[in-house]
This record gives sequence, C-alpha cells and structure tokens, in this order.
Amino acid sequence: MNLFAQIEQGESKVMELKSQLPQHEQIAKTVVAFANTSGGKLVIGVSDNREIFGIDEETIFTLKDQITSIIFDRCYPAILPEIYSVNLQGKLLLVVEVFRGNLLPYYLKSEGKNKGTYLRIGASNRKADFDHILELERQKRNQSFDEELCREENFASLDLSPLNARFSALGKQLNEEKLKNLKLIQMENSTFYPTQGLMILLGKHPHVVTKCARFKGTDMSLFLDRKEYSGDLFSQMEQVEAFVKNHINLRGEIKGLQRIDTYEIPEEALREALINALIHRDYTNQGRDIKVGVYDDIVNIVSPGGFPSSLTAEALTEGRSEIRNRVVARVFKELDFIEQWGSGIQRIKNACIAQGLQEPRIREKGDFVDVEFYRPGTKSIGKVTGAAEEVSKMRLIARDIGQIPSIAPDCAQLRPITPDWGYLSSDELQLMKYLFTNRKISRREAIGLLQLGETKIKSLFNDLLAKGLIKRKGQGRSTYYEIVKGKQGIAERAAEDSHSS
Repeated sequence: MNLFAQIEQGESKVMELKSQLPQHEQIAKTVVAFANTSGGKLVIGVSDNREIFGIDEETIFTLKDQITSIIFDRCYPAILPEIYSVNLQGKLLLVVEVFRGNLLPYYLKSEGKNKGTYLRIGASNRKADFDHILELERQKRNQSFDEELCREENFASLDLSPLNARFSALGKQLNEEKLKNLKLIQMENSTFYPTQGLMILLGKHPHVVTKCARFKGTDMSLFLDRKEYSGDLFSQMEQVEAFVKNHINLRGEIKGLQRIDTYEIPEEALREALINALIHRDYTNQGRDIKVGVYDDIVNIVSPGGFPSSLTAEALTEGRSEIRNRVVARVFKELDFIEQWGSGIQRIKNACIAQGLQEPRIREKGDFVDVEFYRPGTKSIGKVTGAAEEVSKMRLIARDIGQIPSIAPDCAQLRPITPDWGYLSSDELQLMKYLFTNRKISRREAIGLLQLGETKIKSLFNDLLAKGLIKRKGQGRSTYYEIVKGKQGIAERAAEDSHSS
C-alpha cells in the first residue's frame, strides 16, 4: 500500500499523522510504541483529519537532525528509524518509519523500563503495565506465555481425561513423551510441572471462560438467554457453537430423497472464528474473557488481545500467520482443528460469501479482535469507511429500535464504540455518556457526577484508559479526559445528525 493510501485510511496502529513537529516527548513515545508493537510511520505535514499541509522545504534537514537527536537521547535500547521526505500532491512530507525491534522492551530513558514502556493500541500510545512488559520480554526470548511453567500446580493432580478423550478419538496416545513434545509438561528439578498451555487447555484458570448471550433486537439492553461456559477449551467450543446454533435460523431443503438442513451462518465459518478466538486470545489478561453475542442483525465474537505482535489487518488478509499461544495452537493442530496456518480468515469469508451473505467484518479494535457475521436480511451500511461507517451503523441501529440518535446516547449507541460496552460498570457507562455530551471531564467533575471518592474515580479512569475508550490530556490539576481520537468524532456527527433531523 502506498503512502497516500495509508494516509487516506487515517491514524491507526501503524500510522501517526502530525501537521507539524510534535513535542519531543511525544515523538519519543510514538517511536517507542511503534518499536514495541508492529512498527509504523510518523508522518509530519498531515493533519489528524488527513489534510495534507506539507512542511517548509528549507527546514527538512534541520528537522531530520532534530528527530534523530530526540530518538537517540530519549529512547532505549537504541532505535534506528528511517527518516525520509516524500513529495505528495506537490507538498513535502517528512516520514519517520520505525520497524519493530528485537531488543524488547523499548522505553523512555527518563522514565525507565517499568514506567516508560509504551505500546501502540489502535491509534494511540498506551503506557505498558507490568504484564505487558513481561510479554515483551517473552517475545524477546521467542517464548509464548503458554510455554511457561505453572509451578503452583501439581501435575499429578490434574485430570487429563478431556485431552485423553480427544486424542483417543483420533487413534492417538497422549503419553508422557507426547506431553513433553507438545510442551504440555516440562521437568524441573526432577519434577514434572504443567505449562500454562496445559492449564489453559484444561480450563483451570478462572478467566478461561466464554460468555454468551442472545439479545433482543440489535442492542444489549435486553437479553433473552445468557450462558457462561468453563472447562476445557474443546468443550467450551462445542457448547458455544451449540448456543449460537440454537439462536440462529435453520433452513431445510429437500434434495432428491434427502432433507438437507443449513444454518443461516455457515457452520465451518462459525467454528473457525471460535477456534481463532480460543487460540489467539490474550490469556495473560486475567480481567477479560471471550464474549459471544447473538443479535437480530449479527453474531458477534469478541476476543481479548489485539492481533499478535507485529501482525496487522493488511497482513492478516494476505494469509500471514503469527501464533500468540504456541502450545494451545499446536494441540489444536494435532487434533485436526486447524487445516493450514494462515488460511482460516479466508475460509471464513469464502464460506459466508458462497452462502450469499455479506462478507463478515474482522477487525482489531484497541486491544481486542472483533468478528461480526451478518445475518441474512441485515441492511447494508454501504461502502463507507472510518467514522462515517460507524455513524451509519449507529443510525441504523437507532432507527431499527425506534430511537433517534442524540448527544446523550443510551447503551445501544455505545455498541459501535466498543463491543465490550455491555460489560462496563454503571459508573463507567455514566462517565462515557457524560463525555459524549460534554467532550471532556476532570477528576473533580467526575467526583461530583458520581458521588464517589477520589481513589475510586482514579480507578475508573484507569480502567477506561486500559480499555482504550478515553485518553488523558493536560498535567497536574489541569488534567482532564476525552474520548479517544475518532470515537469523539462519532459522537459529534451523531449529534449533528440528531439536531438536523
């Protein structure tokens, strides 16, 4: 994809746009975040809304030297970007292209590793917490989380019958040698310990669950059925698949002397999406789980964790594969749940298109992956992109449930902002609704709004920051919070539409 096409798509995981040279600290944070995530380009001379201004040709060499010095002085380990100029539409742009590094984690020298490590989440730079830093260090060692030992668990006490049954059904044995080869167990000091992969496959961690719900209409204000499935991953997969099938339509067709029943969403596409969610979710995040929602218009699967490591949406559509959980993936492959690495996404799309459905939407939103299967009869939202697409969908949702979009949205209008909104607390929802109306909020205003203590308010803001819904602006007593870039635009456009209608 050429630079103009990338700019047209707007800011993203791999693109930052600035009309002029940003503050030195901001440059360093962006470069560090790119180096820790998927790499990316900082383009100077383009506004946030993709308007190309260009920069003064006489300052180009000065800017290059200045940026080089900033990165060298403020970032550690050393980051070596490519800095070059591009003539686009007769305007000169300066591009700082950063590649994902192999000396992870990268951080700001002034803040140190524990406080100065940043990640690129969506179109923003987010400070990495301790678990994120540990994950970066594992990536540096070329080790996945599920390959680590779980020393707190006694291997001899584990019930392996769910795994044994799966292997036996294929005529395979799960003996000690097989367990070691699949990295399900490892010996340390003459004692076998299970790996995190084995614990995950058996569903032994409390956050290894999948939550399902059937909602009435196209929003989450009223549910008709709700289930939570735990246990081994294979049982979860089968139970979730059965839940979805129970809540979507089944069509019967007579061919010759046989009746052939077909679900409105292809079974192979649904199962492939569930397998991807189970294999690729971020199991280090113990505060979130997989959520599956069945609405009148879509079936939605939300999996914690963005695309693994350096993988981008563009690379994903090209069939590139990168495994976050190697032990879990290896076992699924051994049990024939995976046909070929990197082919799953295309099979999902092909199966839906072959059945006459709209192509499902698979995207990375913040730190989760969102899959939407469009049910037959779903109204088309048109071939528009970015905020306009979200506004179109939001208005469609509101119209379908007999509501007019307003600047003070109810829960239905939060669905385009994040598929996770239905699991926000009431206090978090209040803050988000306030932000739609007032654009920004300070801690003092939040204390008055929610009648909560300062510690609780701080925790609420930190949770919303971690979910990528808001961003912090200002310093000290002047600190305030806004909806993240792009999402505020959705609210503003919805407000304009409602005022004009």
